[in-house]
Amino acid sequence: ALVACCSRTHLLLSTSHLSSSAAVAMSGKGYGGGKGGYKGGGNGGGGKGGRGNPGKGEYYKNLYGGGGRGKGGGGGGKGGYIEGEGGGGDGSTKRLRTSGGAELRATLLRIDGRPYPAYNDIKDVEYDLGRFSAVVQHVQSDPFAPPSRCYVRVPLAHAAFPPECFSPPARETALRDWLTRRFHAAAKRAGVDQRSGEGGWHGPKGGELLVDLPGQHVLDRSSVIVDRSAAAAGLPGGGAIEARFTVALPARGRSICGEWAAQIFSETLPRLVHEALLHESTDHSALMAHLSSVEDQQAARSQLAGRGLVAFVADGSVLPRATGASDRPMDAASAVPFSSPPSLRVTLPVPNAGSLTGMGLPRGVTLIVGGGFHGKSTLLEALQVGVYDKVSGDGREGVVTDRMAVKVRAEDGRAVTSVDISPFIDHLPFGKRTGAFTTADASGSTSQAASIIEALEGGASALLLDEDTSATNFMIRDARMQALVSADREPIRPFITRVRSLWSERGVSTVLVVGGSGDYFDVADTVLMLHEYSPSDATAAAKDVAARIAGGAPPESKADRGMPPTPRRVLSAPGLTAGMKTHTGRASIRFGDEPELDLGGVEQIVEHSQVRAIAEACLRLGGAARPIDEALAELEASIREGGLDVLRPGWRLGNLAAPRMLEVGAALSRLRGLEVEGSVGG
Repeated sequence: ALVACCSRTHLLLSTSHLSSSAAVAMSGKGYGGGKGGYKGGGNGGGGKGGRGNPGKGEYYKNLYGGGGRGKGGGGGGKGGYIEGEGGGGDGSTKRLRTSGGAELRATLLRIDGRPYPAYNDIKDVEYDLGRFSAVVQHVQSDPFAPPSRCYVRVPLAHAAFPPECFSPPARETALRDWLTRRFHAAAKRAGVDQRSGEGGWHGPKGGELLVDLPGQHVLDRSSVIVDRSAAAAGLPGGGAIEARFTVALPARGRSICGEWAAQIFSETLPRLVHEALLHESTDHSALMAHLSSVEDQQAARSQLAGRGLVAFVADGSVLPRATGASDRPMDAASAVPFSSPPSLRVTLPVPNAGSLTGMGLPRGVTLIVGGGFHGKSTLLEALQVGVYDKVSGDGREGVVTDRMAVKVRAEDGRAVTSVDISPFIDHLPFGKRTGAFTTADASGSTSQAASIIEALEGGASALLLDEDTSATNFMIRDARMQALVSADREPIRPFITRVRSLWSERGVSTVLVVGGSGDYFDVADTVLMLHEYSPSDATAAAKDVAARIAGGAPPESKADRGMPPTPRRVLSAPGLTAGMKTHTGRASIRFGDEPELDLGGVEQIVEHSQVRAIAEACLRLGGAARPIDEALAELEASIREGGLDVLRPGWRLGNLAAPRMLEVGAALSRLRGLEVEGSVGG
């Protein structure tokens, strides 16, 4: 028999077979079934995915590429998720009605062929499917809207992960990350991670089940949580593992394909839960390696300040990436493993591996020098993401950096609002002062100065800079230029005049990649030279060069002018309203009809899911006037206590990953509608 609402190419099983297999699966006794269905003949999100009709299917055109008939190009991930569209969260914690799998199946069969809004009949019911329960929290408005939000809950006793997976907290975070990766991999193996559909507008379409995809970094995520709340305390094991995902509920045109939806919930979903969320299906040794690696990384990072280090790079680390478009490690056969200079080698004890030996980068002013293409920027890039933990096998698991280290660069065109950049730039033409500098179109030098001050306002412990992405006139003025353009005619006080006092007066270290200016030798504490990707300690040689070569350092670098305290800006309003529609890209946010917020210069954002969380955080930060750093500290404390769900209560968004408050502050500072009442301190 043909399954209702589907063409002959989608013939998977008879109606009678579906009934029996669904009943078994919904009772929690079976996990069989096809590859997640109704996929046959589909074009997987490219090619024929979306007909590009004006005003229709905007979500799918963003997600899959789509634009003229048969020319979609399947680019997934171009558009991001339109979080605010379609409602689905009123901020309350609803008491759900409970039911069984038989009712879920019966409801889906009953609404088969009816208009799409009838899918709301399965919403806000917790369906007991045996070893787990499932909830459809939000039903998409039509087949072309963002997909429906769902979650499953597996009691801890049924998931049966041993106690050592949950303690210390680093292990629980790593476990949740592991389960997210497992859930995504299971969906991919089942073939349900791509949209199925054929026959154009009126053909059957939908069916994809999507789980947030992590990258190389192990982050606090909302995709899988461990719920030990009072509401979950009565479950076997005293809590539940909750996994969140989206489903594009299937339809033909705008009519429901109930049989297809029944297969998703009765066969595909139980199979994914069994493969991904139960310890019995897990490679325990691989799981423990993942948890132990993350625990060791956090233990190593926690020792940096006490050892007087800003960063640590373990011997044997593989720093280069496979390509400029991939964050995966370069093939080990091609990469040069890192080996510490003997003078900088230290050993850090860690709880699982016993100890890590490698290069300890001292606090203070450190230069990374060497010829072009010898690995300077590669090392700095590894350091800037060393604030996050990595997955096993990444190659950079042994690279840890102070959690408050900030990468700073020039960003021509960014917005700046009421930032005191006078320590670096003042007395602009026509007497303009810079104690509360505001512009909608910053230059390279003013943008870099503002970014440094904003980082200090956020509590940065170290600044990471690369000569290649810095404004030249902000970094240095050589002796000849100083002779031609005197100091009283130059508004810019180069970074070289402040870098020592940043450390001596404020305790802020600097790690600087430099290949074109030896003037910084005079102000450096440590000079690391890279040659053919191998580091050596060149501090003594650099100091000797600075002493021997007459006039090597211009007068400006010999007269550090001190680093005054940084004023704390008082937030009036971010120019945003709670609940407004947002659209995120890999490094951008659009709030409603506001101009796009470009975060491309905030280089320590490593995942799209962090951008989504930053967007939610910016929406939350309105309200009473208060210093920005206080608002961010309150938000961080709320997330620490209540998880990422505090960013949009009641919504159970499953596609967020925790950013640092430094990146939230950076995004807030780049908003073109930001309003600041003034500043305190400074």
